[in-house]
Parts: sequence; structure tokens; C-alpha cells
Amino acid sequence: MIEAGDLKTGVTLKMDNSLYRVTKTVYNKPGRGKASMQTTLLDLRTGNTVQRVFGAEERLENIFVDAEKVQYLYNDGDMLHFMNPSTYEQYEASKDLFGDDVLYLTENLELELRLHEGFAIDYKLPTTVVLRVAEADVQIAGDTTGKVLKKARTETGLQIQVPLFVNAGDAVTIDTRDGSYTGRG
Repeated sequence: MIEAGDLKTGVTLKMDNSLYRVTKTVYNKPGRGKASMQTTLLDLRTGNTVQRVFGAEERLENIFVDAEKVQYLYNDGDMLHFMNPSTYEQYEASKDLFGDDVLYLTENLELELRLHEGFAIDYKLPTTVVLRVAEADVQIAGDTTGKVLKKARTETGLQIQVPLFVNAGDAVTIDTRDGSYTGRG
């Protein structure tokens, strides 16, 4: 059990037979009255976000989640497959859990998978990944004012903006937090 006043981003809670991850917290202590914790919760089953306000002393059921370093193996349609490189134990996760972040996954990419009772409920991608450019727009001669970027698509299907010198076949480093180009791979 955890008091609502102690909630932090990343804590996993069990409420109403569903698992929620805290994505945002705002502590509110008015001059008079009781303190409260305003939270944004992500339903790990459906992917929906919910706004909830708890009294600061309210006790909630927090879930301890195992975090394992895993390697991405492959995608078989609806499920993504991962393996712990030290124990060789394999895990499955729904593509829905990853959403658009599935476009950052390449074979043997190491990431952190968070498990509850053997099931993947969350993940943490590395800050940057190296992807190969599959297609890139053609550079336009003379267009060099300011920071000039062109559209490109990676081997995984991710649409990115890259500098003019990047061509199809080049490896580039992408920031997984915002999908921006950070350098050559």
C-alpha cells in the first residue's frame, strides 16, 4: 500500500481490477483543508488515460513490477517477442502496448521490459536508437538557408526529418523521446 501523497511518475497501481501507471502528478496543499494529489493514470490494458484526484492520506494498492533487460527478437503480427539474454527466458507483448514506439524496434535492440506476474505491462526504450534510412527525399541545390531538413523513412517505417546530406542506406541515430534526428549511426 502507498499513500497518495507519495505517488510519483512510473508507479503502477491496481484499482477496480485494472492496472494503471501514474504518468503525471500534481500535489495540491491549499491554505485550509486537506492536501490532495491530482494524477493522470494510464490504463495498461486499454491504453486510455484517466484523471483522478486522491486525498493525500488515501491509501492505494501499488504493484511491484519486475524490470528485466531484454532483446527484441521479432514481430509475428499482433505480438512482439523478447528474450532475456542472460536467462534465455522469452516474453510476449501486444503491439498495442507499444503503440507507435514499435517503429523504433529493430532486431536485437536492448530495452527494459516491465513485468507483472510474468506478463509484460510496460517498457522503457533506450534514449537513442540507430536505424537505417530506406527512403529519403532528393536534395534541392541552393536551398541552404538555416537548418534545412528533408523527409525520410527508416527501414521500420518511421517518418523522420533529416539533414540534406543523409541519403537512402545511411544509418542515423534517432531520439526515441521525440523522434528527432541526433546524428549519424
